[in-house]
Amino acid sequence: MTIISEIFGWLNNQLLKMTWLSDLVRIFVEKVLGISIDDKVGGSIHFFIYDTIKIFILLSVLIFMISYIQSYFPPEKTKKILGNFKGIKGNILGALLGTVTPFCSCSSIPIFIGFTSAGLPLGVTFSFLISSPLVDLASFLLLVSFFGMKIAVAYLIVGLLLAVVGGTIIEKLNMEKYIEDYVWGAQDLDIEADEMTRKKRISFSKDQVKDIIKRVWLYILIGVGIGAAIHNWIPQSVIERILGHNNPFSVLIATLVGIPIYADIFGTIPIAEALVGKGVGIGTVLAFMMGVTTLSLPSIIMLSKVVKSKLLVTFITIVTVGILVIGYLFNAFSFLLI
Repeated sequence: MTIISEIFGWLNNQLLKMTWLSDLVRIFVEKVLGISIDDKVGGSIHFFIYDTIKIFILLSVLIFMISYIQSYFPPEKTKKILGNFKGIKGNILGALLGTVTPFCSCSSIPIFIGFTSAGLPLGVTFSFLISSPLVDLASFLLLVSFFGMKIAVAYLIVGLLLAVVGGTIIEKLNMEKYIEDYVWGAQDLDIEADEMTRKKRISFSKDQVKDIIKRVWLYILIGVGIGAAIHNWIPQSVIERILGHNNPFSVLIATLVGIPIYADIFGTIPIAEALVGKGVGIGTVLAFMMGVTTLSLPSIIMLSKVVKSKLLVTFITIVTVGILVIGYLFNAFSFLLI
């Protein structure tokens, strides 16, 4: 058992954490640039280069793998699968299918419209809408590389739980009448997708990598830059005063700060890494990440064009309360994860 644990630890360090890359960047900063990484400037440069390269390598590999899997679940097939399930089972399946779609919240909304126009239960479609930008396999493996398996698994579980509970509540409230009329009348082209060959699946996966990298590269660079600034320039006392355990509003502040930011989870991870390094509670960090990915202003604006105000407010309220509960619970029981 010890040997297996050591092998897993080595693979995790070399493939996910990329300690070899950290060492190479350290040598570059200290030997080539002549700056110690213990200095603020050197530490910032090391953080920025290492995290940027690491995220882009992992993201490219993981998106390719996830997209290859996703090629077996085109929207037409997904609608048929979801159409066979109702109630809590349908909500669970909708949330799980959201994990194999590497979309941001805005790009999930057109699929949400397609699912709704196809007559799928509202709870199922909202479970998908919450889960899709919040938890996916690529972000899960990135979380493992930055924070370890326990925190990554915990994030995955609570994200799915929030998606299932949110979808279930909305379904129980019978809010179909608060969907905009044009959505129900949207043309549903239920065309059976052609069976893809292995070559087409590989081509599709490559295109997905290019498309997603093109959409998120700027947010990743911004996120890594903010993370480097937090990690090396902002005093720990300041961070702890605003987002530390002694501030009872830390989770609420983190959630509200995350809402105006439009980014995929990939752009929030380096910021989260820096916050954890400054002693911010894991629940507060998770609340920030969930606020960014699920409640970003652009996605809320897009959703407002699809659903009426009462359903929109209900959705925001359910997700916000869920994030706050998750954040405070994780802060209270963080000793189990760290």
